[in-house]
Amino acid sequence: MNVRKIVTTVEEVRTEGGREVTPAARVAVVAAVIENPWAGQGFVEDLAPGIDATASDLGALLAPAVLDALGAPAEAYGKAAIVGLDGEIEHGSALIHTLKFGDHFRKAANATTLLPAVEKRADAGTVFDIPLKHITDATIRSHHQTVEARIGDAPRPGEIVVALAAAAQGRPQQRLAALSTEQ
Repeated sequence: MNVRKIVTTVEEVRTEGGREVTPAARVAVVAAVIENPWAGQGFVEDLAPGIDATASDLGALLAPAVLDALGAPAEAYGKAAIVGLDGEIEHGSALIHTLKFGDHFRKAANATTLLPAVEKRADAGTVFDIPLKHITDATIRSHHQTVEARIGDAPRPGEIVVALAAAAQGRPQQRLAALSTEQ
């Protein structure tokens, strides 16, 4: 795995809707800009060797980093893969939609739910939204949220941006009724 750089962003919301958020709502994103393991190979029928060579190491790199950046236990989480223009969306999906990648984050966060994801092909500097859900119950509405991310010079055509995001709480000032009230 060739990592060009790692970008870490931490957002702390202190007021929402004109009211103080106590404690401040924290969301962290850690993204690795990596060389696409299938770049320059044309159509690759079997993605397994690239997955085996990359996905687990990438998950092991990003999972502890995003939790360290968050500075609190994660209550919500998500993932992203943004593929440069010379790659396929399937290349990003291959890296993040495998237990070899995701189980690192689930174990580190004491989570049980599937990680929500976004994947797309895009130019460097593209804004992408990472969806977040509760770490143990995806039906908890307060934790359905997104965090916006962008890396100015990535992904380059032969790169993939792979990111993990974590929130220490649900949306600031959330007040929707529980899903169970509508069932």
